[in-house]
Amino acid sequence: MATPNKAGPARAAATDPRHEAEMAARAAWLHFVGGLTQSEVAKRLSVPNTRAHRYIARAQNEGLVRVFVDIESADCVALETRLMAAYGLSTCRVAMEAQESGPLPLRALSVIGADYLMQVLAAGDHEVIGIGHGRTIAASVDAMGRTSGERVRFVSLLGGLTRSYAANPYDVIHNLARKTGAEAYLMPAPLFANSAKDKEVMLAQSGLAATMELISEASLVIVGIGDMDSSGGGASTDALEGPDAIAELSRLGASAEILGQFLTAEGEILATPYDKRVMAPALDSLRGREVVAIAGGESKTGAVRAALRSKLLTGLIIDEATARRIVEEL
Repeated sequence: MATPNKAGPARAAATDPRHEAEMAARAAWLHFVGGLTQSEVAKRLSVPNTRAHRYIARAQNEGLVRVFVDIESADCVALETRLMAAYGLSTCRVAMEAQESGPLPLRALSVIGADYLMQVLAAGDHEVIGIGHGRTIAASVDAMGRTSGERVRFVSLLGGLTRSYAANPYDVIHNLARKTGAEAYLMPAPLFANSAKDKEVMLAQSGLAATMELISEASLVIVGIGDMDSSGGGASTDALEGPDAIAELSRLGASAEILGQFLTAEGEILATPYDKRVMAPALDSLRGREVVAIAGGESKTGAVRAALRSKLLTGLIIDEATARRIVEEL
């Protein structure tokens, strides 16, 4: 007579997505609120230590855990004050330095960027918010906790297909909708059309026309800032025709990129062959709205400075080291 497989239901429960999400939430609660060590969490949940560790890490990665440090750095406040005075900003937040594993200060920027986004949603001052691209914006959205955004509509400011698919605007918009419950609208198009004629044809389609109309209603626009680093300094440079195109843009005077359009080092909007192909609103159309950039890192110092000089920005979220470099050169 065959012996029933009693492990079957338990194994099925362990692989159920809802069960795993519940276990991650419980593990995080026991660890961060209950003060239990990871081994104590494992014992309480009757799982191996390695699985308890994975549950806690998952809760952190999904934004279920938020850490608040209720302290104000005098140095950072001084940098914020200098930047606001020098560039006419109404908002500036400088993130204290943190240990980073890569060239971009994503850990520091994501925490302060997420906090800014959640405060914007809580205030409820904007009915339509435009979302740009870039790893700093993606990291900020990833770090957000779940918060109500039912009175807000998010709209992607540009087409989403890039060569590397890094920090894809589609993923960012989807993540925002998932975490806030808000309506979120994509721009179903490449970042750059093949030609100006192709752009005209796409914009004539009802779906894209409606998206562009919604973008025009956005009272708050959140953007990233790309540099002209051919190794992938910005999401838009990934979509260009290779490093030769980036080198040519640099030769023309490009120093920074916002929404697939380019600025000189002095902050002037640079006319390029890509302007008639980019699937995004013109930079000049952003004037008169709140435009907040989330950007930082040593390689982007010049690009951030160019964006500040353009007077397009009304707000900036930046890391401490980059802010200090910009302030020291004022």
